Amino acid sequence: MHTPSQLALFDLDNTLLSGDSDFEWAQFLIKKGVVDPELQAAKNAQFYADYKAGTLDIHAFLDFQLAPLARHPRAQLDAWHHEFMSDHISPIMLTKARALVDRHLELGHLCAIVTATNAFVTGAIARDFGMTHLIATIPGCQNGQFTGKPVGTPSFQNGKITRVEAWLESLGLWQGSFAECWFYSDSHNDLPLLAWSTRPVAVDADDTLTAKARAACWPIISLRDETPATEIFKKIGLTG
Repeated sequence: MHTPSQLALFDLDNTLLSGDSDFEWAQFLIKKGVVDPELQAAKNAQFYADYKAGTLDIHAFLDFQLAPLARHPRAQLDAWHHEFMSDHISPIMLTKARALVDRHLELGHLCAIVTATNAFVTGAIARDFGMTHLIATIPGCQNGQFTGKPVGTPSFQNGKITRVEAWLESLGLWQGSFAECWFYSDSHNDLPLLAWSTRPVAVDADDTLTAKARAACWPIISLRDETPATEIFKKIGLTG
């Protein structure tokens, strides 16, 4: 089997999406009356503040976010998720994000979404972007029912490197198998994987990441402004 010459990794929330899929899933569950709206809003606000500050306790967050999955049959969750994709996710899937992913795929690069959001929420999103590979936090499952607990290393901060390297190893590859390793992200929480990559790109980035990207001379782009996709490809050197 031919090894692709380049690896392209993409953060999902607020990078390929103009919003956060975890937050949108919580909003969907509130709308369905599945979770307590006041408790969910308060917890989400605190976790998001911690995330922005770089102090998020990922295990506490996952315990809270995965708990609703354990309270409902998988068939019901799947039916809800189909509705969730239509109502909450399709409207925030960025057109230029699709173009960027498509460009990497056209060039024959090995592509994956790398996200802290769990695989139940994000699996269909990755497929909608045309990607075969998803590296996400894994929700535990027993006898077809979610347990409400994560399995293995959460795909967050340094955990993203751990998970990416394990995935590559499962394919018989490693970082050095590629001439270039791209990673696109909006968040300073992804600085470890951005530093690991050889072609880091800041996308609609937070202030901390923007400052780091400027200091390191990393490309800074927006998938939400009026810049044509072809100009973005030129700016980041995605010419093939």
